[in-house]
Amino acid sequence: MEMQKSIAREITYSGVGLHTGNETIINFKPAPPDSGVRFVRIDLEGKPSIQCDIDHVIDVARGTTLGEGEAKVHTVEHVLAAIAGLSIDNLIVEINANEPPVVDGSAMPFIETLSEAGVVTQDKPKSFFEISEPIYLAHDGVMLAVFPHPGFHVSFTLNYDHPALKSQFASFEITEDIFKKEIAQARTFCFLQEVESLQEQGLIKGGSLDNAVVIGDESIPVDTLRYETEFVRHKILDLVGDFYLLGTPIKGHIVAIKSGHALNVQMVRRLKRVMRKTKIAAIHTTHGNVLEEKKEMDIGDIQKILPHRYPFLLVDKIVETDGDKRIVGLKNISLNEPFFEGHFPGRPVMPGVLIVESMAQVAGVLLLSKPENKGKFAYFIGIDGARFRQPIVPGDQLRIEVVVERVKSKTGKVKAKAVVNGKIACEADLMFAFV
Repeated sequence: MEMQKSIAREITYSGVGLHTGNETIINFKPAPPDSGVRFVRIDLEGKPSIQCDIDHVIDVARGTTLGEGEAKVHTVEHVLAAIAGLSIDNLIVEINANEPPVVDGSAMPFIETLSEAGVVTQDKPKSFFEISEPIYLAHDGVMLAVFPHPGFHVSFTLNYDHPALKSQFASFEITEDIFKKEIAQARTFCFLQEVESLQEQGLIKGGSLDNAVVIGDESIPVDTLRYETEFVRHKILDLVGDFYLLGTPIKGHIVAIKSGHALNVQMVRRLKRVMRKTKIAAIHTTHGNVLEEKKEMDIGDIQKILPHRYPFLLVDKIVETDGDKRIVGLKNISLNEPFFEGHFPGRPVMPGVLIVESMAQVAGVLLLSKPENKGKFAYFIGIDGARFRQPIVPGDQLRIEVVVERVKSKTGKVKAKAVVNGKIACEADLMFAFV
């Protein structure tokens, strides 16, 4: 059984953004199991965070951009490819600008930085999304398909209508060793004829021959290439980074012909819909060699169970359930939350009563999912042992864990805790009446 991974300690890297030209410091921090990867814009008020998933992709022009509210991070694919290449599941990526450093145009500097911090195994099993049937996307000669496969394999054909660049093909089983040796060093590239147009669009402000391969009108700087097929390998690098936004590593064979960020993201959205439709986010083998399903619910699923709506629906996602005994939900805390306008506006802190309410709503999803409670409401009838251990502020992500202690026909009792960055922020025993 493969376990989740993070890094052992905090580590920092700095450089210039490819398109924005901004000086950037990027700080990688360990994160607890099941929290995923998120960027934190520490240069913005409230330090807003953006979860690295397909729902937060807002642009795919010359790179993949994530955003939530006013916070954006451009060109995330090289960082995410490095994280995927090292099989890291949980990480906090603090950044003081709107684009990671381009460094040398590859993922290797991030691989080396994260490896220096030390990749460590965590105490939760890793989840995989297994492709069960072929899925195809095609448009104007560009094609992307995913087929069943026991591992993670990528086959890519690159073909430009350019006199200097012949068709290139590469196919790799993506493992940590193969990614580092065969893919991670491949650099981003562009055509000389594109440079002026990109500059007019306000892009590649940080671009140079030190961080990109420029293909001339009639020739390629062959003597400077790191691989004979460096261009198609960089396309595989980009694809690995984009597919990391699924939020769960896949088991499948990806076949791409001339695909780029737009089609990559379109395919990941398609795969996410398949995951949500089946509500199977992962299948892993337990110690008893029994297959166990982990169920995931998005906001649409939650609204089918809970009566709450904005601004009082305080659960963003259910990431794990264990039958009718345990459930784990997430609540992302944004500065745009309506309660911050009046609750300590100079120093926003989430009201304690709403922390408890968030825990209660996660519990409600579990309790009201039981067939005997269909069509009922779960009302509070008691709160015992409530303790607030630390303040919750914008940029935090609440991981709410609920365990059922007792359920009868008309009442239920649960133990709940809200965790931020691996530390308990709030805990309480909650009692409900089913009406």
